[in-house]
Amino acid sequence: MRPVCREPPALNAGRYHSRRRSRVPPARTLAVRTAHRLHWASVPSLHIVLVEPEIHWNTGNIGRTSLAVGATLHLVEPLGFTLEDRHLRRAGLDYWPRVRLRVWPGWPAIEAELPQLGAPFFFTASAQHTLWDIDFPDDVVVVFGRESVGLPSDILARYADRTARIPMVDPGLRSLNISTAAGVVVYEVARQWQRRA
Repeated sequence: MRPVCREPPALNAGRYHSRRRSRVPPARTLAVRTAHRLHWASVPSLHIVLVEPEIHWNTGNIGRTSLAVGATLHLVEPLGFTLEDRHLRRAGLDYWPRVRLRVWPGWPAIEAELPQLGAPFFFTASAQHTLWDIDFPDDVVVVFGRESVGLPSDILARYADRTARIPMVDPGLRSLNISTAAGVVVYEVARQWQRRA
C-alpha cells in the first residue's frame, strides 16, 4: 500500500505537474488522483537496498526518506540491530510503521529478484562514473553497502558496469554518511523522472 505523504507526489515519481502543496489521501481510496493527473498504475518503482546495514539510526533515517519519495526499503541480513530496536524506531519517528519494508535472508535472495524489481545501481566511493552520469530508467534499484566497509568486493566486481559514486569536492573525504548518500541518490532519481514527465 502506498503511504500517505504530505509532500507533492512529484517527489514520489515525477508524474506531478503542479507546484501546489497538497495532502495526498491514502492510496486505497483512489486508483487515479484526477486532481493531480497522477496515475498510480503508471508510477515508476523505486527501491532502496541496504546490504548488511550496521547502524539503526541510519536505517531509520533512510526509512523516512523512502516514505518521502515513495520507495520500498529492502534490508539484507545479517543486520547490525533488530527491527524492534527503540533507536531504529526513534530515528524513523512515528513514520516507521508505514515504511514499505522487505527483509531478505542474504544477498543471493534479493539478487535473484533484481530483474523483477528494476535496473540496479550500486553506489561506492571507488566507482569511476558519478551519479550525474546516469540516466535513470523508470524502475530503479539503488544499492548501498555497510557503513564501515561498503559493498562486498564480489558484488562490485560482478556489477562493475553499474557502479557509481557521489561526486565530492574535497579529495580527502572518503565518503558521505549512508543516510545522506541515499537521500542524494533517490532525489536525483525523482528529479530525472519529474523532468521527463
